[in-house]
Amino acid sequence: MTSGFWRAGVLLLALLPVAQAACAQATVTAGPDSVAVSTPAVPDSTRRTEKLLWFQVTRPTKAAVFSALLPGAGQIYNRKYWKLPLVYGAVGGTLANEIYLQRLFKEYQRGYDARTDKDSTTIDEGPRSSQERTADNVKTGEIFYRGKRDLWIGYTALAYGMQIVDALVDAHLQDFDVSDDLSMHWEPTILRMPTLAPTPGIAVSFTIKPTRSSK
Repeated sequence: MTSGFWRAGVLLLALLPVAQAACAQATVTAGPDSVAVSTPAVPDSTRRTEKLLWFQVTRPTKAAVFSALLPGAGQIYNRKYWKLPLVYGAVGGTLANEIYLQRLFKEYQRGYDARTDKDSTTIDEGPRSSQERTADNVKTGEIFYRGKRDLWIGYTALAYGMQIVDALVDAHLQDFDVSDDLSMHWEPTILRMPTLAPTPGIAVSFTIKPTRSSK
């Protein structure tokens, strides 16, 4: 049992540098003598290369604003035209169903008012509500369609928000390019843990080339 825990601990310590290397290192692959070098974080201000009206904004921000103003505009800005049918299908489909349920809700609402206003000259002329036998049935239909309408309002908002997030994430991903010469480099290292003595391990890092789009 003790040896099993020891092996698991050694394995975890050996894999810890993978996460550290992914966050704080990049590998310069120049043959067998490759070395790990620190890559400083790029300030967000250096990536504000897009103009939106009178403001300088990042490409992701511009894509998100476009999608918020007009569904699909962010996808067009990112040149992901194949996503337009998905965007318009999701937003348009949920919105159309919401409008349909709103119409039914208003029909049953007017029908119930016509049956309970104590005015013999007003009658329920709704195509569906007029088929109900009692005012209580009409009221039940009104409550039912109101609940369905509210549910599809939420679906419409969700679809609208998701296409904004999609444009935002797409623009973020376009700011980075993974080199075709992707390689892995490993080397011995010493793990310095706060409560343990220095422990031998293996550092693994990958070559990732961040680039800025010129668009």
